[in-house]
Parts: sequence; C-alpha cells; structure tokens
Amino acid sequence: MSRNQYPHTYPLAGRDVKRLGYGAMQLAGPGVFGPPKDKAAALAVLRAAIEAGVDHIDTSDFYGPHVTNQLIREALAPYSDTLRIVTKVGARRGADASWQPAFSPEDLTAAVHDNLRNLGLDVMDVVNLRLMFDVHGPGEGDIEPMLTVLAGLQQQGLIRHIGLSNATAKQIAQGRGICDIVCVQNQYNLAHRHDDALIDDLARDGIAYVPFFPLGGFSPLQSSILSDVAARLNATPMQVALAWLLRRSPNILLIPGTSSVGHLRENLASADIDLPDDAMAALEGIKA
Repeated sequence: MSRNQYPHTYPLAGRDVKRLGYGAMQLAGPGVFGPPKDKAAALAVLRAAIEAGVDHIDTSDFYGPHVTNQLIREALAPYSDTLRIVTKVGARRGADASWQPAFSPEDLTAAVHDNLRNLGLDVMDVVNLRLMFDVHGPGEGDIEPMLTVLAGLQQQGLIRHIGLSNATAKQIAQGRGICDIVCVQNQYNLAHRHDDALIDDLARDGIAYVPFFPLGGFSPLQSSILSDVAARLNATPMQVALAWLLRRSPNILLIPGTSSVGHLRENLASADIDLPDDAMAALEGIKA
C-alpha cells in the first residue's frame, strides 16, 4: 500500500493537522514529576518537532506539574498560527507524585487558568476532560457537572474546543449532548484494542481519536509478529506499530512522546512506511 493512499492530515480544532504529532509528557522528570534531567535536551526536542513540521502538541499542566507547559512556552512561544496545543484537566499531582482526581468547579477552572498562564496563551485550542472514575481505565460515571464547567469556560472565550479522555462510549454520547466533542483520547494500540468499535463510530462522525500509550506505555509492545514485519520492512517494531495506527483509521491522530531528538525523528519517519495488506493482516493477529 502506498503511503499516499491514506490521508496524512485530519481536522482538529478547526484546522487540518498532520496525523503524527508530539506528546510532551516524557519531558518532565521520572514518573512525570519534577523537572527534566536535561532541560536543554527537552527544549531541543520541542524545537526539533516544530522544525520537522509537527503542528499538534499534547500536554497538561499536571505533567510536572507545570513543567511541560513551561518548557513548551520557553521553547516555542510566540506560537505559530498553525500549531494546535491540546491540554487536559481533571487531575492534580500530590506531593508524593500521586495522581488525584480534581473534578470540582474550582479545580477545573483553576486548571484551565494554570494551563493558559504557563503556556502563555489567552485561549486554549482544545481542553480534554480527563476522567478518573477508574484508575485502571475508563469507568462509568456522570460527566455532566464537570463538562458543564468547561462549556461555561468555553462560552467565556477561554477554550475554543473540548474533548474527552479515558472515556466510555456512554460518556462520549452524554458529552456530545452537552457540547461539541472534537476529540477522544483513550488507551489504544496494536495489543490493546477495546476501542475498535468506538474508533469506527467516531470516524463516521468526524471526531478525532488520539490514542495514548500507542507503543504500549509502561509495558512496551512485544511481539514476534511485530518484530518479523518490522524486519521485512527495514523498520523498527515501534515504527511499524505507529504506521499500523495511521492506517487503522483516518481519524487517528498520534502523539508519541520522547525526550530524545533521535527518537523523535524515528517516530516521525513512521509516516513514510508503506504497510502492505499482508503486513496489516499479520499485525491483526497481535490483538490481545
């Protein structure tokens, strides 16, 4: 399959963005807490991403906390009009680096203002509501109170677009009854494919799907099938895993993260991989 047989951009926040973006989470310290071990290297990765044409960056003020947003501002401000910066709210970090829900109106409002201040923006392109009803994955729960707060901030002009993260199909349907949902950010990769049907439903409605842990997260993807396909295509297994996601559905936007310029370039090169039909068929067998 030739790479020009599938779309390489998709709408997000009112503009087509390249489907390979960048996630800033790994720029913070160990455990996504505290400053990076090498600030200069972190700034270099951000600048290299923009120089390579990345126009979609995913971040949050609870990364660090505040660290990644402040790095983004130092490296990239003033921002290009073509850059889409997406953040998320709904959590806070404890002094012990724990991840804690932060769903009250006061918490959500403060989080949006923190993101704006640390990024140096007057309005956020996209704010995702990160749901934490279940720490191990999506869990059912009423999202109307939280989403209504964000919709109010949108009406005030502080947010242009709203998305959901770690959400179930039921919550997405509920959310779309409250405000427009422009993207959904859930865990999804070659081996973790519980959202297969959801991705297809969102694609039909023109809503972007942004998988987190596209390469497996804390348990990196390991598969002899993946390794065999990668060897045949003269690519790395992780490049093939990203290429599979790009071909899986046109509404998938990728935000692989790294603190290395070399690894960044390797990730971005995934868009150049021709993934033939027989390779796609083989990779389908990895599904857990």
